[in-house]
Amino acid sequence: MAVTNFKDLIVWQKAMELAKQVYMLTKYLPQQEIYALSDQMRRAAVSIPSNIAEGQARQSKKEFLQFLSIARGSRAELETQLLLAKEIGLFQSVAQEEIDKTFALSDEVGKMLFVLSKKLTTDH
Repeated sequence: MAVTNFKDLIVWQKAMELAKQVYMLTKYLPQQEIYALSDQMRRAAVSIPSNIAEGQARQSKKEFLQFLSIARGSRAELETQLLLAKEIGLFQSVAQEEIDKTFALSDEVGKMLFVLSKKLTTDH
């Protein structure tokens, strides 16, 4: 059975969880980061489920693959920003389990995006 609504895609649901988690994490960043790294992280996080949704709604496999590629790029961008924030000590007031949860969710979404893209490429 074909997916008729992006909200039915587990990868979209997980990407939404990731975006919510990033919003929660960025609330704890220092005030001077609100318009810098925090804003960048939120934009990248929101871009992931947004591109999954837009691609699925286009109802063209080629376009869906293009939007999944953009979502994968946004996820890599987000992971880079999360790593930077962690490495420079911006998450000091955040519980380690929340940071670990965010990285694990990002990895899961990345793997799911890869698998979905591969499946769409090999389906005829």
